[in-house]
Amino acid sequence: MVPGRWRTAGGALLRIAVVWVVSSLTLLALAGLLPDFQLQSDDGDSATRTAVTAAWGAGAFGLLSALVWPLVVRALLLVPALVLGLLAFFLNGSLLLLALWLIPDGRGEAAPDNAVVVAAVMSAVASATSTALAVRDDNAYRRRLYRLAGRRRSTSPPLGPDSPPGTVFLQLDGVGHRVLRDAVADGTMPTVAAWLGSTHRLTPWRTDWSSQTGASQLAILHGTNHDVPAFRWYEKDTGRLMVSNRPASAAELQRRAIERTGDGGLLTLDGASRGNLFSGGADQLALVLSVSARRGRRNRSRAGYVAYFRDPANAVRTAISFIAEVCREIGQSIRSRIGGETPRVGRGGLYPFIRAFATVVERDVVVAAVIGDMLAGRTAVYADLVAYDEVAHHSGPHSRDAARVLANLDRSLALLAKVAEHTPRPYRIVLLSDHGQSPGETFESAYGLTLRDLVRAGCGLPVPRRAQHTPSGAEARDTLRSAVHLPVEGRDERPARTSGPIVLASGNLGLISFPDVSYRMSREEIDRRHPGLLDTLADHPGIGFLLVRSEEHGSVVLGPARLAVPVDDLTDEGPLAPFGPGAADAVRRTDSFPHVADIMVNSAYDPRTGTVHAFEEQIGSHGGLGGEQSEAFLLSPRTMSPPVADGSRLVGAEEVHQVLRRWLREVQGPQVPVQESPSPPRPEEAFPVTGRVVPDKHG
Repeated sequence: MVPGRWRTAGGALLRIAVVWVVSSLTLLALAGLLPDFQLQSDDGDSATRTAVTAAWGAGAFGLLSALVWPLVVRALLLVPALVLGLLAFFLNGSLLLLALWLIPDGRGEAAPDNAVVVAAVMSAVASATSTALAVRDDNAYRRRLYRLAGRRRSTSPPLGPDSPPGTVFLQLDGVGHRVLRDAVADGTMPTVAAWLGSTHRLTPWRTDWSSQTGASQLAILHGTNHDVPAFRWYEKDTGRLMVSNRPASAAELQRRAIERTGDGGLLTLDGASRGNLFSGGADQLALVLSVSARRGRRNRSRAGYVAYFRDPANAVRTAISFIAEVCREIGQSIRSRIGGETPRVGRGGLYPFIRAFATVVERDVVVAAVIGDMLAGRTAVYADLVAYDEVAHHSGPHSRDAARVLANLDRSLALLAKVAEHTPRPYRIVLLSDHGQSPGETFESAYGLTLRDLVRAGCGLPVPRRAQHTPSGAEARDTLRSAVHLPVEGRDERPARTSGPIVLASGNLGLISFPDVSYRMSREEIDRRHPGLLDTLADHPGIGFLLVRSEEHGSVVLGPARLAVPVDDLTDEGPLAPFGPGAADAVRRTDSFPHVADIMVNSAYDPRTGTVHAFEEQIGSHGGLGGEQSEAFLLSPRTMSPPVADGSRLVGAEEVHQVLRRWLREVQGPQVPVQESPSPPRPEEAFPVTGRVVPDKHG
């Protein structure tokens, strides 16, 4: 035992020495290249003296980076993340200036702009050297990545090549079944293509009517999405506006799911949840929305940021990539506008930064956390990569911009597959999506008015001259708002109980509620109050069908020309024929939810073009029925049992949860009910929800 410790200590000292030497040589090279950076006195020094000065500077900079940078990163997380990159450069340069000031006799000197450049290069070289040396030492390499992921085990599990395999579930947010197949066929995703040609099988699955991350991921991780009718909806009994990707709403949805199932979730025992809306019952969390509303030490949602940016080289590399992605989005947006591409939506304001956060920062932090989980031997890991979904909303699901994101995600998958070759236990990598995206011109662009305007006109209410755009429901938006400490609740968090309608949008699904009525209004009541509203909506060419409650026939689906079909008699023909098999069952199920809106509106769908009309500012949308948005995928190793029997279809996110449960059970994965979990937190402690939405994540 003692000789082993001496060897470990000796190896660590040797790595430190090598990094110090390489950093000193880098400092000497930069002093020779940059005119305003010197390591000599004004009268000149001997080569030996200059080398000693470089060694002093490199050592001081390395020591300051090791001691001060982790504290600086924690402080950085208290300021907006949009300036994190600039602060990373500035503070790294400041540490270098301080290191040069500490050199005896004051021989080190650099202009502030050169200090930033030198510090960035020094950090990158030191990190690369340290990583290269650590790779040769399995224990050191694992310790490094455990720190990166922000978790060390108090005791290492007895794992080895013959241990039961762990499972990594990677959710490619918004990537539909067709998009994945096309990306494989055209060479955009070579890693996935190689898996499909050898080790994995591809299975499509159909989403619920609410084809969006909130409903799908809640069911996948917690087994139920009962009473989640859309991305955002109004609850009459509480007077509260629920939005799936707001922290307090996500916490409440998770609490309800646990209460309904009596189970903590898919990841209850020895699981990790990374970049998700919900925890899945995992103990290891990073960037998880449902816990980001917590206060104090209980909020571990941002632990992934701390762990990742603790390494200054990570901060510099990600900051550079962040800036490059912002510039790329601006360039692509200008190209789209000049080229007259249609359909098109606005991509200005903060969107370039939101896109860069989703495609760079969130991706880097989540992938790093998953690598740490794998090297730590976690039994089950579930991570969401939102990059494609964010870009496809604004550029289109089949655009060149979105294809580039898929190529980058494929490289991340290749990295994780490579890491799996060095983990303490075998790993099975499962890819899946929560929904797809359907292309199409927005409702407003196609018809010159928003759904809200159409509803107000049908009610005989004044319509504003300037359209009020519905905020985008993209998953990355409130993730970023959480990270930058901006409030995510709007002024309509608790709308006034007036007789005017509340109109909400979830992609091409619209919800209309009358807040002054405490129950679900009937068709007859709506006709008495607003005689022309239902006909105005049902006869509009941009609307496919309506769902309302009828006093005479129960709930009914309304179509043009006063077509009305009772929900109990619904089939996949008639008004739902364009929406494909399973549409009738999806509508019937949503109709049973306690918080279904007074009027549910699904946009028209054109089967020839595959297009829908989003009620939001999105040319790639999801949230309702129609086209690719309802067709998600499940890519699983052939060593696992088939998801469904031959000839059967996988329908609904709750069925996907059962499949994932079965796969974990096959290798004795985490299957612990919430009542039997070790030290279970009380719901009100684990998921605090107040009357207000607490500022923090996904939108």
